[in-house]
Amino acid sequence: MCRPVHHAVGQDFLAAFRDRHAAVVMACLAFCFALLLSAPAWCEVLKAAVAKVDITPPPGIPMWGYSNRKGPATGTLDPLYARVLLLEAGRTRVALVTVDLGRPFGPASLNWLRQETHKQVSYLVVTASHTHSGPTIADEYPHGTPAWETAALTKIAKAVAEASSRLLEARIGVGYGFTLIGHNRLRVNADGSVSWFERNLTQVPTAPVDGTVSVLRVDSAAGEPLAILVNYACHPVVFGSDNLQYSADYPAAMAKTVEEAFGGKPICFFLQGAPGDINPYFAVTPLEEDAVAMRDRTGQMLGREATRIAKGIQPQMGNEPDLRFSEEPVSVHMRWDARKWQEAMIAVFGPAASQTFPSRTGDTIELPVTTILINRKIAILTMPGEPFLEYQIAWRERCPVHDALLVGYANAYDGYFPTISAASRGGYGANNPATWVEIGAGDRMVDSGVININKMLGRYPEGPEDLLK
Repeated sequence: MCRPVHHAVGQDFLAAFRDRHAAVVMACLAFCFALLLSAPAWCEVLKAAVAKVDITPPPGIPMWGYSNRKGPATGTLDPLYARVLLLEAGRTRVALVTVDLGRPFGPASLNWLRQETHKQVSYLVVTASHTHSGPTIADEYPHGTPAWETAALTKIAKAVAEASSRLLEARIGVGYGFTLIGHNRLRVNADGSVSWFERNLTQVPTAPVDGTVSVLRVDSAAGEPLAILVNYACHPVVFGSDNLQYSADYPAAMAKTVEEAFGGKPICFFLQGAPGDINPYFAVTPLEEDAVAMRDRTGQMLGREATRIAKGIQPQMGNEPDLRFSEEPVSVHMRWDARKWQEAMIAVFGPAASQTFPSRTGDTIELPVTTILINRKIAILTMPGEPFLEYQIAWRERCPVHDALLVGYANAYDGYFPTISAASRGGYGANNPATWVEIGAGDRMVDSGVININKMLGRYPEGPEDLLK
C-alpha cells in the first residue's frame, strides 16, 4: 500500500532535481551570453598590418606648390609612396594612409577609395606630407581624373585589401624627443609688422616654434617592429621651384634613415603636423647649391632623433585594447566674398589657380575633422589643411589624454588655418588669398577634437537622466 506513496515522493524529488539542474544550466548560459555581449577588453586584442606602394606619376604632370615653376615634371628624384597602417580592435578597423603628395585627394577620389575599401575597414583617413615636389591635385577635374591619380587610388585600395588579410596581434607605444630643423617664417618686427622669412641659413632663433618629435611605434606580438610613425611640423620645401623632379623632400631622407637603423624591417610613416608657419632652415635651396645634400641633411637630422626615440619605446599590449573614431564636419564661413576671392587667387597664383584650389560658390564650408582614440590613451586629431603651429601645442595641452598627435592635410584641403592672433598680425598664410576659411576655424577644430575625445572616454552625461544619478 505504501509503494505508490514512495513512488510519488521519488517522482517529486527527481522533478525538483531536474528543475534545479535546469535553472543552474540556464543561469550559466545566461552568464556566458552576457559575457559575449559585453565583449570585455581581455577578450580582444589589438591587431595591425602595414603596406607600402609606389604612386609616382609619369613625367609631364604639372607640379604642386610653386606658382613660378617653369614647366611640368621631367623625372623622379625619389619615389612617391603611399603607406598604409591598419589597426583593429574588436569589430573596429581603421586605415591610416599617408601619401607623399602636396595635399590629399579631392572629394570624389576620396569617396571612391572609401567605397572601394568599405568591406575591409570601418574608416579610412588619407593624409599628405605636403611635399612641394609632387604632382598637382585638384578637388575637381574638368576633363576627368588624371590617369596617374586613378592608378594611385587603385594601388592604395589593393594595399588596404592586402594588409587587411595579414593582420597580426600587435603592441603599441609612444615616445617623444626634440630637434629643430626649421624656423617660423613669419618674422614679427619691432613695430609689430610681419616680414616673410623664407630661409634661415644661420638658424636665427624664431618664435613660435615646436621641435617636439612624436613617435608612434607598432610592433608584432613577437616584438618585431611593423611601423614607426613620426609626427613633426615643418614644410617639406627644401627644394624650390627650380626642381622639376618628383620628390618627397626631407621626409624621404627621414624615412630612409629610420628604416635603415631598424634593418629595413618596419615601414616609416611621416605624419605632417601643423606647419602652416614653419619652414626648414634650408628652404627653397637652388639645385646649383646642392639642394639634394640639404634635403638629406635635414631629413637625416629628424630621422636620427626619431630613431633614438623609437628604440627607447617599449610597445605594450594594453590592458584595454580599444579603437574609436569620429569624423564630424565643422561648419565655417568663407573669410572673403567667394567671387572676389577667386579673382584674387588668379591674380596671385595665375590661371592655374582655378584648377589647383577648390572653387567656392557658397558662403559655408564643411571642414572634415577626425578624432581617433587608441587604447583610450593615444589621441589623433586631423585637420583638412595647413594649421599654424600653435594649434598642435594647444591640442597637446588641452587633449584629455597624455599622448596627443595633431595631423594636418587630412581628408581634404582648405588652405591655411592661422590662429586668431596670427591673423591680426598678417603675413603669408595669415592674410592672403590662400587663407579662405574664416578666422577662428582652427580653434573650433581643436574644440571639436577635445569634445570628441572626452565623449569617447565617457566623460559627458549621455542624457539628462544621468544628471540625477
